Amino acid sequence: MKLINAGLGRTGTTSLKVALDRLGLGPSFHMFDIVGDEERLEHWARIVCDGEEPDWRALFAGYSSAVDGPCTVYYRQLAEAFPEAKVIVTVRDAEGWYRSTYDTLYQFVLRSKEHPPEPGSRQERLLRVVSTMVWDGIFEGRFEDKDHAVAAYHRHNEDVVRALGADNVLVYDVRQGWEPLCAFLGADVPDEEFPHANDSAAMRQRIAQAAGAPETTPVATG
Repeated sequence: MKLINAGLGRTGTTSLKVALDRLGLGPSFHMFDIVGDEERLEHWARIVCDGEEPDWRALFAGYSSAVDGPCTVYYRQLAEAFPEAKVIVTVRDAEGWYRSTYDTLYQFVLRSKEHPPEPGSRQERLLRVVSTMVWDGIFEGRFEDKDHAVAAYHRHNEDVVRALGADNVLVYDVRQGWEPLCAFLGADVPDEEFPHANDSAAMRQRIAQAAGAPETTPVATG
């Protein structure tokens, strides 16, 4: 593991994943790897919900970097398990982050309240994992309280820098493009535009599918 991103979802994590692959730091672990893999989802459910102590190196075997999902919550453990890894915190303006998160990721929660998933189903296990880590974890069950959520967003970013040291962490907005990322990684700047992946429309489609909705069913945007 060469790089860990501790930034919250909807801060350009998928764009960063694509960029890291382009720079030769892939494959990069992403929450999508859990959503689309029953065995991996079950394993993470035992870690997140049941407190199972994992072998972090075995868990991320085959990956050169990790973004999004669990590494956002378990960044301290990952930094200890992979002391050679560099750490990035992806950020964006708080207002835009909250609006994007509410309109995409949080819709899975709202949809699940309206149509509770079958006990033991993939949707139910995914909801339990994400709620434990994020909605009931980072946001203490108060994500719909915008001021509380934004404060938690800032606090998380500050905690990462405080815990690991300002000299060891790159606070990075993907809108800055290749230069600060490549400078931090000691990599050459590619002769191509920085990738921009997984916009809100694409993410809403993913959420609808994760919630068990038909592929053509749009997700309401709050």
